[in-house]
Amino acid sequence: MAFHQRSISLPSRPLSKVEEELHSLEACISSPSMTIETISDGLRRLEDIYSSIEEIMCLPTNQVFSSQQRKLLHGEMECSLELLDLCNTMNGYFTELKATIQDLQLSLRKGDDAVVQAKIQSYIRLVKKAKKHFKKTVKKVASDEDFKMVKLLSEARKITTSLLESTMHLLSKQIVMPKLSLISKAFQKKNSVICNEEQLQMLECSIRDLEAGAGLLFRRLVQSRVTLLNILSS
Repeated sequence: MAFHQRSISLPSRPLSKVEEELHSLEACISSPSMTIETISDGLRRLEDIYSSIEEIMCLPTNQVFSSQQRKLLHGEMECSLELLDLCNTMNGYFTELKATIQDLQLSLRKGDDAVVQAKIQSYIRLVKKAKKHFKKTVKKVASDEDFKMVKLLSEARKITTSLLESTMHLLSKQIVMPKLSLISKAFQKKNSVICNEEQLQMLECSIRDLEAGAGLLFRRLVQSRVTLLNILSS
């Protein structure tokens, strides 16, 4: 007689480890020494965290809810749409920023100071436009400390929003902060600003890394939302 053993799928990381990773990433975001490179790494860490949360959600023991818990999960479903929209919008801005930097590099090679200055202003306007998205009120779901699933989703959403906001803050500093800026007083001439092309190339590479990280995160957020939809529909 043949016997079939039922397999039980376990998450790659226990819930406590996911919580630790979230707290570690939150501390990284609040650090004054944070750089664009650490943000790129943070986006990839978030993608991994959401993957682990999705695995935890799929455990049979985590798919039995009270009416109040189901209501909280539906609230997180609404918030996930805002997060997806924010992440998608950020990718659009990254594409625009890369195009602006490429135009800036071309103008720099031609020695057209007026065009260079105009492109710098265009870059600044794009960053400011992106930062306005974070002034909108993000919906909050009433937290249930005993419902770990909502707590994880809520914390991950908060950290994701904070990380994206920090991204735009650091990108704006690349232009306006004297010591970190692409604009150097040593290259000023007739009230126009000459940019260091090597630094522009580095910034373009950084934005490409951010775009890649945000793209991975966006796709993971879509998958997590689908998983949550399936769980609530079952």
